[in-house]
Amino acid sequence: MERTEFIARVRACERRLYRVARTMLRREADCEDAVQEALLRAWAKLDTLRNEAYFETWLIRILINQCRMFYRRQPPVAAELTESVPAREDGRAPLMDALLALPEKPRVALELHYIEGYSVKECARMLAVPEGTVKWRLSRGRALLKRELGEEAQA
Repeated sequence: MERTEFIARVRACERRLYRVARTMLRREADCEDAVQEALLRAWAKLDTLRNEAYFETWLIRILINQCRMFYRRQPPVAAELTESVPAREDGRAPLMDALLALPEKPRVALELHYIEGYSVKECARMLAVPEGTVKWRLSRGRALLKRELGEEAQA
């Protein structure tokens, strides 16, 4: 893959990369850094891409690993979390607040499958887990979302 093709394919999925990073990392600066680091790593390891048809899946897998490394290096502080989550006046839907409140594994599975539109098989490939695990995380995530939104509706 040539440099120009790499750039074009990255630009085509740029927003998607940021959204995936945003579900894993709370601070915007960390999301931007993780996406940049993932792109640098992808360019350096481009020779490990076996099938160009799976470029986006491969790139998101690199991003997920990069986000996990960021999270391990800089665990979020409670004050930073509350500052980085905007108030309701910003027009953000309660669903997004509930999604961000979920644990990482079901949250990322829900993001990839329902928001980004990847199939269970593609999600499994990106997350490096069996398809059954993705299905379980989706089920668990839906149940947690339902509970989170149900409590919110009562408040």
